[in-house]
Amino acid sequence: LFFQITTLGNLTPSSTVFFCCDMQERFRPAIKYFGDIISVGQRLLQGARLLGIPVIVTEQYPKGLGSTVQEIDLTGAKLVLPKTKFSMVLPEVEAALAEIPGVRSVVLFGVETHVCIQQTALELIGRGLEVHIVADATSSRSMMDRMFALERLARTGIIVTTSEAILLQLVADKEHPKFKEIQNLIKASAPESGLLSKV
Repeated sequence: LFFQITTLGNLTPSSTVFFCCDMQERFRPAIKYFGDIISVGQRLLQGARLLGIPVIVTEQYPKGLGSTVQEIDLTGAKLVLPKTKFSMVLPEVEAALAEIPGVRSVVLFGVETHVCIQQTALELIGRGLEVHIVADATSSRSMMDRMFALERLARTGIIVTTSEAILLQLVADKEHPKFKEIQNLIKASAPESGLLSKV
């Protein structure tokens, strides 16, 4: 018998990895609200650094599409890999995940929601990992594609959430030694972008 188990999606820093997907220069003019998802992506990576969470970054065919936008600080990223496959789940990424003891959750953001994000999420969930997609840090060229990708992914048990929810879930307690620094990151609200009306 198949029982649908609800994924609660509790996040703890020690069992979480952040995946930053293809936030590249060439996508800037094409992706809707790209400036907004860059600023939210920056905030997520700052949070990862504060909390000691490993970050894995990919770049889709960087020779043709350029490298990660300069606003996004990749200091301390565990891996920055070029790829041609749409999914981020490359052999080197699998090896890196295998080296992180007790990894359970992947926080995933970047572009495009209906291609690389969707294919990465489905591969990760197929490997038994829990996937959190950051809705305010992922976009596509088309809002139609983005909306249906997020709907489809949510139905497969992937958690569609926001950057602020994730960062506060990771600190969990105002007594957390990094709470103040995380609070400072989210003090300025995430951009109220046009992504909202199209979720």
